[in-house]
Amino acid sequence: MSIPQSPKPAKLVTGLFMKEKSLIVPVVRELVEKFGSIDMVSQWLPFNYTSYYEPEMGSPLFRRVLAFKSLVEQSSLPEIKIITNKIEKKYSKNDKRLVNIDPGYMLQERFVLATGKNYAHRIYIGIGIYADLTLIYQKGSFKKLSWTYPDYTEKNMVAYLEMVRNKYAVDLRAR
Repeated sequence: MSIPQSPKPAKLVTGLFMKEKSLIVPVVRELVEKFGSIDMVSQWLPFNYTSYYEPEMGSPLFRRVLAFKSLVEQSSLPEIKIITNKIEKKYSKNDKRLVNIDPGYMLQERFVLATGKNYAHRIYIGIGIYADLTLIYQKGSFKKLSWTYPDYTEKNMVAYLEMVRNKYAVDLRAR
């Protein structure tokens, strides 16, 4: 018999992409107001793996990923996604987003993103939000899954996420 246990807290990570890089400053300011200070920031990464967002956001698109200092409860992911959706809406023009914010969390064994879109591999976690198991950590590195978004398998992204995972391990030991 399995005995229920409280899950470990997670490291909050948000991916942002946008056409206008200057939007990063006000958007990050709002994210910090909601979720606390930032621990790590990725370099600017190209976001050219799909044209899905171009009609709404234009091109070229650029991505940055942020990791926050404070650990969060895994169960808070739906509420976090609702907050980031509100920020996206605030930074919209003519009902078109100028920034896309993808919150998720890092654990030692996996990286999970939140989405409002259902699909076969996504698990409903409440208030209209699903968890997307994006990467798993096995044998010393992240492994992609058949549904992992291509930008999350890119070499620089994986290297950044491995640094976030390492910082998360340090944060857990410090608790």
